Amino acid sequence: MINCSKERLQDKIQTFSQFGDTGNGGITRLCFTEPELQARAEFKRRCEALGMEVKTDDVANMYATLKGTEDLPAIAMGSHLDSVIKGGNYDGVLGVLTGLEVAETIVKEGIKTRHPITVIAWTNEEGSRFGPAMMCSGIITGKFDEATMMASKDKEGVTFKEALEASGYKGNQSNRFKADDYKAFFELHIEQGPVLEAEGKEVAVLGGVVGMVNYEFITRGQANHAGTIPMPMRKDALYAMTAVIQYLHDELDKLDSKLVYTTGEFSGAPNVHTVIPDYVRITLDSRHQDPEVIKQVVDVIHAVPKEMHGCPVTYREQWARNTVHFDPALVNLAEETVKELGYSYKVMYAGAGHDAQFIADIVPSAMLFVPSDTGYSHCEKEHTPVEQCWKGCNVLLNTVLALDKK
Repeated sequence: MINCSKERLQDKIQTFSQFGDTGNGGITRLCFTEPELQARAEFKRRCEALGMEVKTDDVANMYATLKGTEDLPAIAMGSHLDSVIKGGNYDGVLGVLTGLEVAETIVKEGIKTRHPITVIAWTNEEGSRFGPAMMCSGIITGKFDEATMMASKDKEGVTFKEALEASGYKGNQSNRFKADDYKAFFELHIEQGPVLEAEGKEVAVLGGVVGMVNYEFITRGQANHAGTIPMPMRKDALYAMTAVIQYLHDELDKLDSKLVYTTGEFSGAPNVHTVIPDYVRITLDSRHQDPEVIKQVVDVIHAVPKEMHGCPVTYREQWARNTVHFDPALVNLAEETVKELGYSYKVMYAGAGHDAQFIADIVPSAMLFVPSDTGYSHCEKEHTPVEQCWKGCNVLLNTVLALDKK
């Protein structure tokens, strides 16, 4: 077993934390903004200093490659450089930095690999400036319509296409990630949850990414004066929606204990303190790895009463995804590597979305998790000690080297 350099990894984390520094321990590094372009430039500089060839494709995904000794498909690692607004210094970028540290270890230790080794930085994974999330891994795997993605706008009305062309990182379509060019893809990520820390585990090997459904619910009432309409005569859309939410919670709580669900978006009208609400909208996000449980969730949704407190209730599916199972051979190889390194671990499924779930459709893929302090993520408190990042990096390195020998 070979170890990466903890000191070099710490330097990488500290350096990249400067790009978009909020001054409160986190970053705001949205796609194609100046901080993200600075991170791209530093990634490119470090890769080229190691003798890696850096290419970009036509949606600015970056590919840095160390040549192998044989004409074989590359083994790839990576994640993303962009962040959410007031995000942390680990989500996404740690997968790029540990991939870079693996490559640097290979170079510094004089290791000759049969396969080329590629580190990838995917464009616009977070979708915080241009929706949706995982945009550019989604484009190249056919998950999203490219023309629609190019027309996606930020809050200022700038399209993704316009920002892409102004970035200086638009490359050739021929450089896109293609199945024939790659043997495997690995993505290391922070857990973004509290499970590993709570169970005292140092690493997780992921079996896949859980399936999910996302529904929109709308209640419609009658706007009227807040002071003159007797309570029994009201059609209050907000009161009706509270009944919908209560119904969903009561019924979904009867399902599997590993099911998670969230009413995350909500809006109403006219949103005036002296007017009875006549329109309320919420979303329900529900996730579980078993498709049968997701089907039960949909059954609960379909059973929601069509009227609550005199207000009609409507719903529609906004989007859904099936559970993604990572390549069993790669999962087993990563698990064997963790055991050989002597780290405590568990096999689990990811609750959040990641580029690897799209890439898994075209190339064998797997993921690793390292713990998140107190489960914090997508916020400035996001943190993972360098010791734990380093252990995850060692698992990544030795799994890649073991696969290279097969």
